[in-house]
Amino acid sequence: MTNANSKPLIGVTGGDSRLPIAWWFIRWALQRCGVQVCHLTPRNPDPPAALDGIVVSGGDDIDPSLYLPDAPETAPMDAARDQMEIDILKRVLDGGLPVLGICRGAQLLNVVLGGSLHTDLRRIRQHTSNRRTPLPRKTLLVEPDTRLADLMDKPRMRINSLHHQAISELGEGLIVSGRDLDGIVQAVEQPGERFIMGVQWHPEYLPYFSSQRGIFKALCQAAKQRQ
Repeated sequence: MTNANSKPLIGVTGGDSRLPIAWWFIRWALQRCGVQVCHLTPRNPDPPAALDGIVVSGGDDIDPSLYLPDAPETAPMDAARDQMEIDILKRVLDGGLPVLGICRGAQLLNVVLGGSLHTDLRRIRQHTSNRRTPLPRKTLLVEPDTRLADLMDKPRMRINSLHHQAISELGEGLIVSGRDLDGIVQAVEQPGERFIMGVQWHPEYLPYFSSQRGIFKALCQAAKQRQ
């Protein structure tokens, strides 16, 4: 797709929040890479022009009924956002656009591709705390020979954690590219030329690490190549 403006347009999905903090941080990270950015929410789901890439950001839990029939509600959810992001993901996946899923976005990418989630990680954690924090308090173990390994440039690094759901069964075409010390999936990607990646942590809150800025840079490079 080609926009009238020379800069690629990246859509960032989110909820209808009065304080969209994640959106502000992601917008800043993307604009540093020289692209245009638009915010897509349930109230404003349509981009101003054809998209060249998409970021599905973090937020409320995904409705377990989308991947576990008869599952009870376990946390606040946003059904309107679920449906909007599912629709967008299906369109961009079919359309060949580069995709980055962050936290909830990584989980939803997995669900759209037919995978499932752990609804609550507390029962399977043994070596790490389930405490949520934007600070880099958890350890990421990067799988070798993956796109993530190329971006991180080291096999082990610190990441943050703001989630209690995580990927269980992988969606079609995805591989695991990172885990934490409990073996819980922290990153997935689709092998090959196309940029499709999901990270369980929040790289937008870790701009002081060049490797975390590199995730956004890689998405933008893929969008520019597609444009």
